Amino acid sequence: MRTGSYVAAATAGTLLFLTCANAAELKTFATIAVESTLEDLLPKLETETGNKLNISWATAAMLSKRVQDGEAVDVLILTKPALDGLAREGKVIVGHDAVFASTGIAVAVRAGAAKPDISTPEAFKRALLEAKSVAFSDPATGAASGVYIAKLIERMGIAEEIKRKTKYPLPGGFAATLLVSGEADLAIQLEPEIASVAGIEKVGSLPAELNNVTILAAGLGKDSKNEAAARRVIEYLHSFEAVAAFKAHGITPEGH
Repeated sequence: MRTGSYVAAATAGTLLFLTCANAAELKTFATIAVESTLEDLLPKLETETGNKLNISWATAAMLSKRVQDGEAVDVLILTKPALDGLAREGKVIVGHDAVFASTGIAVAVRAGAAKPDISTPEAFKRALLEAKSVAFSDPATGAASGVYIAKLIERMGIAEEIKRKTKYPLPGGFAATLLVSGEADLAIQLEPEIASVAGIEKVGSLPAELNNVTILAAGLGKDSKNEAAARRVIEYLHSFEAVAAFKAHGITPEGH
């Protein structure tokens, strides 16, 4: 082997050693709104950043409560209101690049089932009333879409009729899974959460007059011992690969 080859091999080995030595395992809290997207991105993200993510999935409200109760975390990927609330309490560090995407709410049915008309507020109201059962996130868990949908149904004047036939998924779960099990006829949830469930079909987004946009944002745990590594994860959420993945999962990238 030539001298240059020895030098190249030694350099590569040194870089590999330094990468492994500097690698961190980052405790990460992430809302289920980005679960399917991040699972697709994870191998590339970990390779690009040189760190491993240990992710806990739940609603933003449930994860925020854990931080408020004193649980330490490196990276938080939540809704903007949840992240801002933790920032006001001094629990997280929010940078200028915190906001990375947004998403609206959609309706789904079991694959092969008839798709109701939801093109207008009146049509959506009629679809809810005609459904035998309706699934959405339990507002009691603080899930952003569940809270909004419950209030929307109240504003529409059909809360009592829908209450009798509402089905909730397990805390931190996807409402659309209740379509697959046959427990619900309609599921209403954030677009990417619906896209995460196999065996269902999206009917469409809520009518523009009724839809609600959820802003997604990321921050650092205040007491993280891996701040530099955590920042690289947040930067990656703005990368070309991440933007493409978000679009593929029904999430609109922001700030690009």
